[in-house]
Amino acid sequence: MTRVAMMIATMGGLGFMRPAPGTWGSAAAVGLMVILHPFLGAYGIVAMTFGIIAVGTWATARYMAHTGGKDPSEVIIDEWAGQWIALWSVAYGASFADVSILKLWPGLVVGFAAFRLFDIVKRGPVRRADQRGDAWGVMLDDLWAGVFALIVVTLTGIAWHKLAL
Repeated sequence: MTRVAMMIATMGGLGFMRPAPGTWGSAAAVGLMVILHPFLGAYGIVAMTFGIIAVGTWATARYMAHTGGKDPSEVIIDEWAGQWIALWSVAYGASFADVSILKLWPGLVVGFAAFRLFDIVKRGPVRRADQRGDAWGVMLDDLWAGVFALIVVTLTGIAWHKLAL
């Protein structure tokens, strides 16, 4: 295994933080979106998410082959990808309104909470992906959790704006 694969899979070693490395990874992903959104915009965030998925799957496969772990808790690159998917509508909303993503902070909070809930509870396709036992399964369970959280964030945002008007 290369050091590069380990650093990518663990988000620069953040995955070794305890307790709850996945939560640390998700929180870092939210912070990274806040920092990068002004430079990338919504479409750049989406494109970068797909890059994270590709590179993360490669790094996770290398890390798992080296450690022999089925789903090592320190591998949290999947949290970054899933968390960003959960926040796509927030990134779009900020870009559309031409405001700082921090102005949409309730969406960031709902996205973080919903993603963590779906990732921890692991129902339906999230559970099936998690049971694969390979690098793609490690990534895929968080991608599904991100999609479900994205639905929650989007519907919550729509309801909030409909009620607020």
